[in-house]
Amino acid sequence: MRSIWNGAISFGLVSIPIKLVNATESHSISFRQIHTEDGGRIRYRKVCELEDREVSQAEIGKGYEDADGTVIPITDEDLAHLPIPTARTIEIVAFVPGDRIDPLQMDAAYYLQAGGAPAAKPYTLLREALKRSQKVAIAKYALRGRERLGMLRVVGDAIAMHGLLWPDEVRDPQGVAPDTNVTVRDQELDLADALMDTLGEVDLEDLHDEYREAVEEVIAAKAAGETPPAAPEPVAGGKVLDLMAALEKSVRAAKESRGEEAEVAHLSSRATPKQTGGKKSASTAKKTAAKKTAASGSARKSTAKTAKSSQAAKKTAATKSTAKKSSATAKKTATKKTAARKRTA
Repeated sequence: MRSIWNGAISFGLVSIPIKLVNATESHSISFRQIHTEDGGRIRYRKVCELEDREVSQAEIGKGYEDADGTVIPITDEDLAHLPIPTARTIEIVAFVPGDRIDPLQMDAAYYLQAGGAPAAKPYTLLREALKRSQKVAIAKYALRGRERLGMLRVVGDAIAMHGLLWPDEVRDPQGVAPDTNVTVRDQELDLADALMDTLGEVDLEDLHDEYREAVEEVIAAKAAGETPPAAPEPVAGGKVLDLMAALEKSVRAAKESRGEEAEVAHLSSRATPKQTGGKKSASTAKKTAAKKTAASGSARKSTAKTAKSSQAAKKTAATKSTAKKSSATAKKTATKKTAARKRTA
């Protein structure tokens, strides 16, 4: 990879020669501007306003326009000798936990490549120190005519640096959120939880730029004199005005796409109370369902026991009744026999 900046990392009194290389690359398809009538290229020419002629890149320099319109020439040599320590140095100023960095501040990413064999030892020392501390280094450096803020962290066996915006370059989100009072019901949060669980996680390596692929197909078709592929018809869907219905429909569609049974109707009828400002987790819902199932099972067992007891009572009553009848019959028989003996005598 070609370096875009050469300098050193200042780590206390330790200096680590490094080369700065881009850590990312763009795969976007670029287009040329053309004249639609004949296909001719449209080019921009750099013209000097005073001489009214086109000038080459070698004749072009930098200048700062003052408030009164005066242009002050600034040369590369002027910028190379700025009286700041970060002119050719990435100066580490602090080490902080990674979660202290607001993602809104994240900018371009670079790899810091060790500048030769003498830099291998201090480079490795800094890398291992970052690993063991589980922190990131905050640094200041100058690049492309301005001083910047950076964050150094370990990526594999290399040290990467993310350019950071200065805190005053991040806008305040005031006025972005809705300014109306909205109440979110527990059932809606339950369905949102269910939708999040159904969608699950994704391996970022599986994601790709479908727009770029579609543009490449159009370019290939037109280059071959063929008709570009037509866009698929959008799926006709009714306009869902009810948030609960939209959530249920989303959960059902997500489950069907995964080949799961789309049973979501019971989610909208949950009545378990939820703490203010919190979300009921899926595990809580499972526990509640388990309790209901257990209670239902206990009720069924109790009913069965009652039925068995009733049957046993009936059988006992029947047995007693039979015994009483048998006793009465025996008494009558004994009485008849006694009477017969008396007559015979």
